[in-house]
Order: sequence, then structure tokens, then C-alpha cells
Amino acid sequence: MAIIVNIDVMLARRKMSSGELAERMDITPANLSILKTGKAKAVRLSTLDSLCRALECQPGDLLEYKND
Repeated sequence: MAIIVNIDVMLARRKMSSGELAERMDITPANLSILKTGKAKAVRLSTLDSLCRALECQPGDLLEYKND
């Protein structure tokens, strides 16, 4: 897929664990893992909003397009 999910990069920059992010977002660690690995087929805007709030970033910091 040409969409790259950079949640791990933002977690490292914020020195935050996946567990802490899942807790801040009020989602399960398993669902966060699906988002982090890029296995999600869709992301709700409310979930993207929650990610951006928790990580204090912009959507473009989390998602990247690369032409295959």
C-alpha cells in the first residue's frame, strides 16, 4: 500500500509508549497495533483526531504517501 503510517515515529519523538497512547486515546492496545502496522483498511476521522490530540501533532505527521 502506498500510505505509510508513522505512529511509531511520533511515539519515539514524544517518548511515549504504545500502552500510554492507547490509554490516552481510550482504545485497546490491539486496535492501536492495527493502526500502527498499517493493517487498518480505513481510519475514522475521529480516530485520527484522537491520535493528533494525544501526540500533539498534525495528520500529515502520521500519514505519508509514497508512490509504489
